Amino acid sequence: MSSRSFVASVLLLSAACASCKDDKPRSDTPPPPPPEAPVAKAGACSGGGGELSDAISAPFFAKTAGGYCVDPQGEIKTYGEKGKLSMDEVCTTAFDGECEVYKRFGLKRVVSLHYVDGSGKGGTVEVNLSQFADVPGAYGMYTLRVVAGDPAEPSTPKPLAAGAAAAIGTGRAYVWRGQHLAELQYVNENESPEQLAKSSEAILTTVAKEVGERLPGPTTLPPAAQLLPVDKRVPNGIVFYPKDVLGWNATGPGAVGFYKDGDRRWRVLAIVKDDADQAKDSFKTIKSKPGTLPVSATGDEAAHVVVPSAGEDKASAPKVEMLVARKGNVVWGVGDEEYVLRGATGVDRDKVRVTKDEAVAKMKDLLATAAPAAGAAPASDAGAKPAVAPAGSAPKK
Repeated sequence: MSSRSFVASVLLLSAACASCKDDKPRSDTPPPPPPEAPVAKAGACSGGGGELSDAISAPFFAKTAGGYCVDPQGEIKTYGEKGKLSMDEVCTTAFDGECEVYKRFGLKRVVSLHYVDGSGKGGTVEVNLSQFADVPGAYGMYTLRVVAGDPAEPSTPKPLAAGAAAAIGTGRAYVWRGQHLAELQYVNENESPEQLAKSSEAILTTVAKEVGERLPGPTTLPPAAQLLPVDKRVPNGIVFYPKDVLGWNATGPGAVGFYKDGDRRWRVLAIVKDDADQAKDSFKTIKSKPGTLPVSATGDEAAHVVVPSAGEDKASAPKVEMLVARKGNVVWGVGDEEYVLRGATGVDRDKVRVTKDEAVAKMKDLLATAAPAAGAAPASDAGAKPAVAPAGSAPKK
């Protein structure tokens, strides 16, 4: 199967928006069936797999993994920096219109290849490896791919121990480490959905671990993501913003965590800057928007703010609010979960909001968290313009 069909079948993001803050995650619907591809015959991997012809990415891939191998008859395509094909051709032959979303995160280079089943049972694993200009851009794109909707939904990919962060769903997997994001898709026209779910988990796990082990870069999350509390956080429930956090211009890098305790849902915001002055600038931008009310005796400064609504249905979207506070070089936020707000109406919507007392209590715990030392936060890339997930709402006044 071609790299074009692979990407078209797995990318769920909208690239038609005029700016990243108008991007919104979509429901994780199954991709359309890919066109039929030649099936590798039994013994296809007996020669040790195909040649890893791209010298730059060759160290990142195993020629054989779990009975599969790099397709001896396949072509490894490279796009962008030091690639055989231009970045424009990524848009026209690999990512279609979706490449604009990737470019906003600082996409520099793409490598496409696929593995085939050496037993001749018809399985293939399509791999797209994207390199970004910096770590925040790569991690931001990874979180947007994984959190394509409400991460509490059963269809959301589950955590996988690979690379610095990884996730796996039926027929697909994602691996992030350093400046790279690997996207994998399993295809087998000979299997039933039940068989595909089982066999895809096995081979995607193997390939993902191999790639994650070989990719360069640290295995730690960016500082803002590291600060998010683990307790009650939904699995894979992080969206990372390299620059414009929740639609607030140049306030990042920052991370938003999704939380659930029984039937209660909320979000937590963490923005980590190099020093207190930069954090003050971010807080100033956040509190400058209409609807802000100052809050006293909370951190170094605090406010109750209205979060910009994401998506095209802004007029009908629920009012999204958040309690935001700064302490030193960190800006924290506690707010309601927009997904549950959208699913409720009238008095029921008020019931699912985080109460003022809940927000204050959670904020107190956050402000007690030890912040990274000044200068520990990586600078965001001015060229990385992330898409925005629906923002978390905040406590009632």
